[in-house]
Amino acid sequence: MPIATVNPATGETVKTYDEMSDADVDRCLDAAAAGHASYRLTSFDDRAAWLIRAAAILDDEQERVATMMTTEMGKTLVAARQEVAKCATACRYYAENGRAFLADERGDAAAVGAVNAYVSYQPLGPVLAIMPWNFPLWQVMRFAAPALMAGNVGLLKHASNVPQTALFLQDLFARAGFPDGAFQTLLIGSARVEPVLRDNRVVAATLTGSGAAGQSVAAIAGSVVKKVVLELGGSDPFIVMPSADLPEAARVGAFARCLNNGQSCIAAKRFIAHESIYDDFTRLFSEQMAAKVVGDPMREGTDVGPLASEQQRDTIERLVADAVAKGAKVLCGGAAPDRAGFYYEPTVLAEITPEMRVSHEEVFGPVATLHRAADIDAAIDLANDSEYGLGANAWTNDEQEHARFTRDLAAGMVFINGNVTSYPQLPFGGVKHSGHGRELSFDGIREFCNIKTIWIGEHHRQTVTSATE
Repeated sequence: MPIATVNPATGETVKTYDEMSDADVDRCLDAAAAGHASYRLTSFDDRAAWLIRAAAILDDEQERVATMMTTEMGKTLVAARQEVAKCATACRYYAENGRAFLADERGDAAAVGAVNAYVSYQPLGPVLAIMPWNFPLWQVMRFAAPALMAGNVGLLKHASNVPQTALFLQDLFARAGFPDGAFQTLLIGSARVEPVLRDNRVVAATLTGSGAAGQSVAAIAGSVVKKVVLELGGSDPFIVMPSADLPEAARVGAFARCLNNGQSCIAAKRFIAHESIYDDFTRLFSEQMAAKVVGDPMREGTDVGPLASEQQRDTIERLVADAVAKGAKVLCGGAAPDRAGFYYEPTVLAEITPEMRVSHEEVFGPVATLHRAADIDAAIDLANDSEYGLGANAWTNDEQEHARFTRDLAAGMVFINGNVTSYPQLPFGGVKHSGHGRELSFDGIREFCNIKTIWIGEHHRQTVTSATE
């Protein structure tokens, strides 16, 4: 895949980029290793000041950066502005909280025969971040802000269709004052990731992407014993029970399914309604989906812009065609509009059976599948009948059902009466084939730290102990 900005609203190639040479990549790796040797010794105050400066740049240049993202991958301009603002919030959050998250934790020295015993959180070194196109700024920032605050340095291999955003991120951290080598973008294709990951100058990796990409990175990293954090796909269930506020559930459900033009790992994808309210919810939800405005993502009134690429749109067309051929009923949408660009109509499919690809594959576009459940046990079984386990939504005002869903849904995140969302203040990640490890909150900043045990004894007692071992 060429490294290029292709406007998905028009199909026009805006700009192409040459890949870095092997010599250029080697220079970046040298700069990362040399930069980390000194950067790890910088103070929390300095790192916080640089992150706050990065946040200010994002605030000042929000419109330009948002327009760039919309041009590259097609999210609505409104959503792109929100993404830029969220990245600024993350920078400030870690600037304000990083020191406390990484403070030494005192242990029970007396219990282990020490004068002092504690745990210290220390940076690992250069971390390779392999990032996707769907949230091209936020996906990177939720790694970069905690990693830089912890004293690590970053090497970014971004998706090949968002090169301008990738280069902007390198420029952002440089302009904010971070030292040379602290954050660099590698303009390389996917085929050249393996030698970078295997290089001794890289100590760990994080990937957000497909299951196949995650398996590949995990296998390579495992063969050279390097830490990885994986945030992979999702096929999030959205369960609606009889006590739920049905109009609100339908409204939020349609928003969730069409968020980022339907291209979000944590988007609700499988809608499971209790049989007693199935018909009412189906009607309300289908009305909400059909009312979404599809069009130019630069226009303020647009709800759903184009998919990120022609390949992405074609994949959605094939998935829907497969379902319809096997008996699925199209309640709204079901086709690509006759216009330039890579658009697809918000679609609701009912009467789903296990033979359909949409029943078990992640549908990365504005297509929802509807399922009927006889009771809460059946709803949970349906929800968990997936190789994925990223997020889950449940809509109910019954406290006992709250407890069942939070306990029994196999997911890294469960949201009751609300849309699954990433927040800097809460850990983010999944189970099963949705990956392992966590981003954000204090869990995320500690993922790429050496959790070092420190034990200090009295000098004369330590000498005697050593002599008798």
